[in-house]
Amino acid sequence: QFQLVESGGGLVQPGGPLRLSCAASGFKVSDYAIGWFRQAPGKEREGVACISRTGEYTQITDSVKGRFTISRDNVKRIIYLQLNNLLPEDTADYYCAAESDPRPSSCTLFHFEHRGPGTQGTVSS
Repeated sequence: QFQLVESGGGLVQPGGPLRLSCAASGFKVSDYAIGWFRQAPGKEREGVACISRTGEYTQITDSVKGRFTISRDNVKRIIYLQLNNLLPEDTADYYCAAESDPRPSSCTLFHFEHRGPGTQGTVSS
């Protein structure tokens, strides 16, 4: 069964960090590019970061560039999103998503085939 499960969300003060994890199971993770998306109440979904199936290529959206980084460990089958210097506007439901892509240096922030249920990140003092 294709499964993505996020963890690591929670409440953090402005300027603080969070580290989100996405555990993959039920499929060959090295065949899939993985993205992290977020959605805040009343706002459109936003792709914040993605990583190619090999990990050699990443994209970070402009609104979080310099603060968020994405990485993956295909042996452990985990994809990470490190969020630093968090702002109140980063408050959202964060979820990871997978898209099959044979290209080693490709990923997308705009669409996906499978997603996890999400984890809530709240930035507030």
